[in-house]
Amino acid sequence: TFSGDLLWFGTNYSADEVIARIPKLKPVSSFRSRYGYQNLMFVVAGKVIERVSKQTWAAFVQTEFLIPLHMDRTTTSVTTMKDNFALPHNESGGNGMRSFPVRNLDNCWGACGLNSSVNDMAKWMNLLLANGSIDDKSIISKAQVWAMMQPYTVMQLSPVAAAANPHRHFQAYGLGFFLHDYHDRKIVYHSGGMDGMISQLAIVPEENLGVVVLTNSESSASRFVRERVIDCFLDVKNRPDASGTAIAAQAAADQRNAEAREKKNASRVSDTKPSLNLEKYATRFRSDLYGDVTVSIEGDHLVMRFEPAAELVADLQHWHYDTFEIKWRDSVTYNFPRGWVTFSVDSEGLPHQLIIDQPNDDFWFYELDLFRVK
Repeated sequence: TFSGDLLWFGTNYSADEVIARIPKLKPVSSFRSRYGYQNLMFVVAGKVIERVSKQTWAAFVQTEFLIPLHMDRTTTSVTTMKDNFALPHNESGGNGMRSFPVRNLDNCWGACGLNSSVNDMAKWMNLLLANGSIDDKSIISKAQVWAMMQPYTVMQLSPVAAAANPHRHFQAYGLGFFLHDYHDRKIVYHSGGMDGMISQLAIVPEENLGVVVLTNSESSASRFVRERVIDCFLDVKNRPDASGTAIAAQAAADQRNAEAREKKNASRVSDTKPSLNLEKYATRFRSDLYGDVTVSIEGDHLVMRFEPAAELVADLQHWHYDTFEIKWRDSVTYNFPRGWVTFSVDSEGLPHQLIIDQPNDDFWFYELDLFRVK
């Protein structure tokens, strides 16, 4: 899940260049043996559409879907967005909630290229609920709509998830949709996310019901709004206090994070210094998968730059030994938690490897395998 997403996130790589690097990824399971959400495969699917249709993905989507559905406020690029649109918000930058420009994702068409509104998304949901037809015109065949909403990959429920969802007995992935049962109905849904924005879409085919929730923050509230609307239309009795549960869970998570922070601080070895002079760490490291990451000196400290992604710049603050804490600059709009880099020094007294330990839910820095360019 999400493997290789650093290839398109904020980089200057084209979609073709992203795809060319996919063979460098290391599979974690055999093909189709288990579920994993892979954005890069949607980029590939977008390229397949281009190869077959002889059009760009954007032109194909515009011609085949947006125009027939009168989705006039939906664009295939942020560069063509009209006036009156929401800006993303999150707590990146370290000074509380902030807004920032909408991210350009033109190198990730097929995975996350569309920008829309609740009104336009309702038109898309109505098409699905009408088995692919609008105004007596078939946009998607009825058979294909049916196929999209059938299970293909089983997703096992963990005991924790099962306890939190007592009315859910099965869950699976269809063709671009999550599927599960709920009070004897099939729920067909998906979420989407980018730094500063979260979206939710769900339909209940048996009830001819569709729900879309768009937010310009990273709050989990959108999921609970979606679920609450479904509960109301299904007349679910004794609805659980999902929002209250979520608030309590967030408070517990904040407490765990605070305790983990204190534990990490306590593990720091005091009165240590890097094994090399700072000048020795200033060099270029290369990942066959990703490209180059450079370390330089600015003033009295090291600075790390991801060359394919100009916004990914961090000041490195010495932690202990050859480990430095990552301090992402304001140009980084993803709300990364605390992270560290460690330099591995070889027998020649030179930095051999740059190991990035940056916990987060979306981007796997550990895949980069960064070694000094000799």
